[in-house]
This record gives sequence, structure tokens and C-alpha cells, in this order.
Amino acid sequence: MNWMMIWGLAYLVFGLLLMTYMCPSWHPFELLIGAMNELAIGDPVSLATDVGPVIDEEAKKTLETHVAAMAAEGRVLHRVALPAATAHGTFVAPTLVELDRISRLKREVFGPVLHVIRYPASALDEVIAAINDTGYGLTLGIHSRIDATVRHIASRVRVGNVYVNRNIIGAVVGVQPFGGEGLSGTGPKAGGPNYLFRFAVERTLSINTAAAGGNAALLAQDEA
Repeated sequence: MNWMMIWGLAYLVFGLLLMTYMCPSWHPFELLIGAMNELAIGDPVSLATDVGPVIDEEAKKTLETHVAAMAAEGRVLHRVALPAATAHGTFVAPTLVELDRISRLKREVFGPVLHVIRYPASALDEVIAAINDTGYGLTLGIHSRIDATVRHIASRVRVGNVYVNRNIIGAVVGVQPFGGEGLSGTGPKAGGPNYLFRFAVERTLSINTAAAGGNAALLAQDEA
């Protein structure tokens, strides 16, 4: 699962956006909705496209079912209108959902669905604990100009990759090894120094020389 923690700033990502606030009445959704409405949805072959189709019909159905469940609970704040050109593909309208707690997400949601949770600054450790409790840990993005806050979060959260003040996609092989943790994957990271071992096969040959009639003591002397 992709997480984004915002400390006083707001950025649009598809996954879960956690935004701290000093005032409970702060509502940043107008900015988010405006950014969503600017997205170009269509053929991913075009460099102008921001959002393409999901992988297949099953993925589309899963996402639409999730969005419908969120809508039934009154949590969907906005859905972008799909252009006519997307009528015959596996396109899912970018959707903005507000949640009251992380535990409402029971599984990873891969698609153009942004879940937003607002939390008070004093609850930072509770938010970190809630992230860890999910068991998922693909990437975490932190936007903050306070180094102590960045160190505090990075030292406690259990995710494979932590990105600070940058986007959370587009890892460069050999420069930014990529791989999740827990339910989001384990083992050597793609592009990392230990990745080659994933393609190697380790074999052993063990022979009991005594079973073949040999004198183990004499053989040991020869080796000496």
C-alpha cells in the first residue's frame, strides 16, 4: 500500500493521503478536487495522459465495488467525469474519499482512488501505529520541512521505501532500490545489491563415504 503523510502541506496521490492539521475546521478538499479535475484521462500511449485504464475488468470491478461501498457510507467527496473516449476501456474515474480512520481500509486499493484522512498533529504516533497495524508497507511519502519529524516517522514506520519531499513513484534501478515489506512483499529489492541472488540456485552435494565401505579415518589423513 502507498502511504503519503503530509505535515502542513497537501499533495495529490492515488492511495492514502494523511494530512495533519492545527484546526479541525480546515478543509483542503477544494484544492484536491480542482487538481483532480485537471487530470487528463485516456490512452496511456499519449504523453499528455495522466490517468490510463486499470489492468483488466476484474481490477475495474474490484475498484468500482470499493467506491460503491464508500459512497453508500457517504464518504465519496468527488468523482471525475470520464471522457467519452474511455467508454470502451477498463477506465475508473479518479475518486476522492474521506475516511475517519486507517482501519477502514482492509486491503490494498490499486487504482485512481485517493483516500484522505485528517489528523491532529498530536496524534502522529497513533497514525504511525495504525499504518504499521495494517501489515502493508510498500512505500511511504513524507512531505515536511522539519527534519526531526522526518526522522521520527522514518525510524518508526515499517515500509519498504520512504520518500521525503518527492513523489513516491518512478524509482530508478541501481539508484533507488524498490521493494515492499510485510504484506506488500519481502526479500531483496529490485535494483538493489542483493537482487541478483534471487536468480541464483544454491545446490549442495553431501556424500557419506563410510556407507560406501571407505575408511573415514584414512580419508581424513589424506585430506590433512
